[in-house]
Formats: sequence, C-alpha cells, structure tokens
Amino acid sequence: MADCMKKASETLYQMLMDGLGRLVAQEKVPAVSIPTFRVEIPADHLHGDFAANLAMVSAKAFHMPPRKIAELILEAVCLEGTIFARAEIAGPGFLNFFLKQDWFAYVVETVLTEKDRYGRTQTGAGKRALVEFVSANPTGPMHVGNARGGALGDSLAEILDWTGWTVQREFYVNDAGNQIEKFATSLEARYLQHFDPSVEMPEDTYHGADITEHAEAFIAEYGDQYVSTDAKTRRDALVAFALPKNIAGLERDLKKYRIVYDRWYHESTLHENGRVQWVIDELTARGYTYEKEGAIWFQATQFGADKDFVLVRANGIPTYVVPDIAYHYDKLMVRKFDLSIDILGADHHGYVPRLKAALTALGVDADRLDVVLMQMVMLMRNGEVVKFSKRSGKAITLVTLLDEIPLDAARFFFNTREANSHFEFDLDLAVEQSAQNPVYYVQYAHARIYSLLRTMAEEGLTLAQCDHASLAQLQQPQELELIRHLAALPSELDAAAKQYDPSKMTKYVVELATLFHKFYDACSIKYADSTQQKQARLLLCEAVRQTIANVLCILKVTCPEKM
Repeated sequence: MADCMKKASETLYQMLMDGLGRLVAQEKVPAVSIPTFRVEIPADHLHGDFAANLAMVSAKAFHMPPRKIAELILEAVCLEGTIFARAEIAGPGFLNFFLKQDWFAYVVETVLTEKDRYGRTQTGAGKRALVEFVSANPTGPMHVGNARGGALGDSLAEILDWTGWTVQREFYVNDAGNQIEKFATSLEARYLQHFDPSVEMPEDTYHGADITEHAEAFIAEYGDQYVSTDAKTRRDALVAFALPKNIAGLERDLKKYRIVYDRWYHESTLHENGRVQWVIDELTARGYTYEKEGAIWFQATQFGADKDFVLVRANGIPTYVVPDIAYHYDKLMVRKFDLSIDILGADHHGYVPRLKAALTALGVDADRLDVVLMQMVMLMRNGEVVKFSKRSGKAITLVTLLDEIPLDAARFFFNTREANSHFEFDLDLAVEQSAQNPVYYVQYAHARIYSLLRTMAEEGLTLAQCDHASLAQLQQPQELELIRHLAALPSELDAAAKQYDPSKMTKYVVELATLFHKFYDACSIKYADSTQQKQARLLLCEAVRQTIANVLCILKVTCPEKM
C-alpha cells in the first residue's frame, strides 16, 4: 500500500543527506557528525509542504550561521526530476519545500486505485497481537465503562489490522474466584427465599433483579429439588445454570455493539490445567517467594514493583492476581503472541507493575505486555450527570444505553477522546441531527458526496477513469488542502496503532469532512471552467467519499448514502 506522505518525507530526508554528502566532498562543510534533524509538515502550508531544520541544528557542528548553511544546502540539493517543485529559506535558516502538482494528482489516483484498502500499511507485518478488552464480570450486566472499553478495544484491534498486524480479539471470562463465590451465595439466598421468606440476603452479595430472575428460572426447571441438598451441590447447580446464560448474554449484547471475539478464554481452564499452581511453584522454585503470617508472598520489589504482594492467602487459596499471571504467561509464552494489549480501567494503575514484575520473574519480556488504562465515563443530559435510564428507571447499562442513542453515535463518541482522559458523553448531542454532532457531520459528508455523484450522473457527467492530466488541474488552495489530508491517512493510522489511540481516527475523519465542506463551498463542480475540471473535482469527491468510508469501517460506523 502506498503512503504518499511518508514516501515524500523519506525522499526529502535522503535528498538532504545526499546534498550534505556533496558539500562534504567539496569541502564546503567539515566532515563532522551531524545532529539529528527533522523533516516535518508545517502548520501553515504557505511555508511549504515540508520543512527541515537541518541548517539550524548544524550551525554549532559546522561553526557557521544557519542561513549560510541553508544557502549551501539549497545549492547542493537538486530538485530536478523529483516530486519537489521548489525550495526556499525562511527566517534564520529553515528550509521549506513545495511539492509539484503531479504529487497531488498521484495521491488522488492512489486513493481511487486502492479503494477500500486505501490507508493500509505494513508497519506491523509478520507480527501477532492479542487485544483483550471488556472482560466484564460475568455475574451481571455490562456498564457504561464496558461500553467505552468495547469501542476502544475493538477499534484499536481494527487499526492494528489495518497497519499489518495479525490480530486476535479476546474476552477473558472470570468464571472462578471470589466473584463466582459471591454469585453463588446470591443465587442460593434468592433460591431458598422462594421456599422460606425468612432466609436473609447476606449484605455482601449481588442484589440485582437479574439474580432473582435466575433463581426463579431455576425453580421453574428444578423446583425444590436442591432445597435439602448440601450447600456445595446446590451452589454448583445454581452457578452451572445461571453463569452460561450470563456469558451468552454478554456475547449477544456485544454482537449488538458490533463486537465479535475470536476467543472467549475461561479463567477456570487455568485452574483445571494446573497453570495457576504452576505459577506459584515456579516462582517459589526460582527463589522469588517467602512465607509471612501463613501466606506466600512474591518478592515483586526485586522486579521494579512498589511492594511485595500475596500469591496464596493463609487459608491456602490463591489471590486473584495468580490466575492473571498464568493467563498472561499463556498469551506470551504458550501462544507466543508478539504483543498483548489489555484495555483496563484506570483503577488498575497499581496492578500493572505487579503483573509485569511477576512475568519478568518467570522469564517473560514484560515489554511485550502493554496496558491501556481507561478513565471513567460520565453520561450527561441537559448539562447534568445521568445515572439512570429514562426508559427503565434503572442504572444505565450497555444495553439500555443502546436503547437510548444510535449505535453509530456510541461507537464514534467513545473514541473521540484519548483513553486516559475523563469523558463526558452528551446523550442529547448523540441523537442530534446537526453539524454539532460529529458522527452525523461525517456521515452527512459521505451522503452529500453520494447525492452529488447521483445528481451529476443525471446531468450526464459520470465518474471517468483516473486521468493524471485532469487531476493535475486541482490547484485551488481548498483542493490542495483536502488532498494533503487524504495523503495523511496511512501515517495517521500508523500513529494511532503506535500510540493505541483510536481517537486519532475520529479526529482525522471529522477534519476530512470539514475540509470537504470547505472545498465544496469554494470550488464549484457544476459550474467549473471545463469538463476536464469537473471530472477532476468529481474524482476528488469520490476519493474523499472512499476515505471517509474506510475510516468509518475501522470504527465500525455505518456509511449512509442518503440522510
């Protein structure tokens, strides 16, 4: 796949290095080590399409004023036969370079040729990544934080795929440990209460209506069969009945949210296959544990953690972190993923270094585990925090949220901020059909182009094959700015993958829609100077439509043809 912007930047960097080589050979500058210099895109394109600070950073090494160095470099760099039309010196010695019109035409041709693959890169080619996200407690419904984590994790997995990685999505099912014991206690109490109302509901249990519904459904199938059995038999039967229904519900609700996992990995398998006990035994065999007050502790401080922590309680039961260590060991050492990415709530801040310390102690390169910590979400309506659904009067879950707002808005809005920022989700804006609603604004641009293409076709002007000569007529400032932004998509995708930040995609596509509307208002298609110019502008519109569609595909947001 072509990355026109990256290729142009790399070409210019090499041209500058070659120019320096010629200056050294001609003894116009000394043969000394050159400090690192940058080729970047200026904020104001009146200052060029690319700028380089080579002359500025070389002044000390060359014992020469930056402007003098800039003059020598421009004399040594040959632009003939390159994609650059001209260069100039700005201020005390900045080098500005301007691209030829052919380059802009080539960008549009690239988009129209690559179509639904435009933007893809091979940055992660040959590498495998596992993205684990949501992993909500299976003892109850998903909350709004899970909704944010779902949109973030799924879009990040898609971005990695677009940048060449082989990606798998995984949901870690916590079907063992304290929360399942608490689930069993809750179900048992509701079950027994049905037959004996005097049975009290323990305080530290789940009191939601879903627990009662499970107990009643169990009674409808088994009656009082388990009232007089021993507690373990009764609790095991209740969990075996209710938990699969909850997990199936999670899978169903996430599919509604356009998320499909490659694997649902059950924590219980780590207990069954002995991997949890292996972690304890292996850390002990390596000399990294000690006993204190009857518990087994891990010497985490030897591996950079702020404090040691308990692996096995005094009662012989492993703490929750042990299966987590076993799970991540499985990801990286058994299944051999090159990279494991977890999407977790910000409350896991202290957990991450402890987990990495244990993996390091087990011989794992902990740098292969990256954790994205996600801040809380506040739902807002009329400027006030909303905690309950307007329809049901209950706490807003993923399902009730999707009953209240469009699915496209949820997928898009949750990715408009970086994961580490607190997010106020405006429920009123999410349903508003106006330019203030970013997803509506982007979808409207896509639909507007479809409408334009239909209208022009009715008037006898249909999309022609790419014609470089026609596209080279795209010379208005609004046209060039739009094309520059089209060219930036592959690099933006690489940056989003590197920084684990899908918000770069929402920002990119909103800016693309903005630049398109500016172009559409300034550059008439119907009343263009010639048929050739009309065709060029139509082709540019189609390139924009295709790029919007590609980005919305990454975010799993629909691309309407009419609005």
